Amino acid sequence: MKSLWYAVVVAASVTSASELSAQYLSIGVRGTGSIPTGAFADDQAAANGALIQGAKNGFGYGLDVGLGIGPIGAYAGFDHINFDCETTTCQSDGKYTLQGATVGAKLAVPGMARFRPYVKGGVTFHDLEGSYGSSSTKVLTTDKTPGYEVGVGFDYTLLGIVSLSPQARYVGQNLKAKIPGVTTPTTTTGTGVNYFTFDVGFSLHTPFGGKR
Repeated sequence: MKSLWYAVVVAASVTSASELSAQYLSIGVRGTGSIPTGAFADDQAAANGALIQGAKNGFGYGLDVGLGIGPIGAYAGFDHINFDCETTTCQSDGKYTLQGATVGAKLAVPGMARFRPYVKGGVTFHDLEGSYGSSSTKVLTTDKTPGYEVGVGFDYTLLGIVSLSPQARYVGQNLKAKIPGVTTPTTTTGTGVNYFTFDVGFSLHTPFGGKR
């Protein structure tokens, strides 16, 4: 019995060491479908003429780069999403364009090679641009203000180092509008530009320093 227990401990130790020695670099591209929530999706005119509202479902694309050791990784990403806007504030043909970078950490389920579920979380640095009033010119802008994202997904290996990578994320952030000729209170924290996003993409995983 003791010999069996010893064998189990040794096997677990070898597996753990193998996982931790596996290092990889990943590069991915993805298509994005997004659903705005909260004030960002509100189509009712605000009392103070708040301008970031009325967003409808959006579509865009993203890029990701990751570096990991075993199940633990770090990632950096870029998002570009266009949301339709259908309020009198931004006109029926108005659009919001959101883009920016994200950096964060990613934790995958250890011991799984072909199918690897993961959770992730990071800090976003996005800005927003949109139409305002009767002008079709994009004159509404915001500063790049830190926000956050949390997400779940999985990498499914198709051809060795190529993976299908679907994921779902929630992005939360407050962005303050800047409009030429309109003064906004300096104490305002901004409007919540929050949304869910569902991504499907492909990623290339290149192992180094051991097998992934």
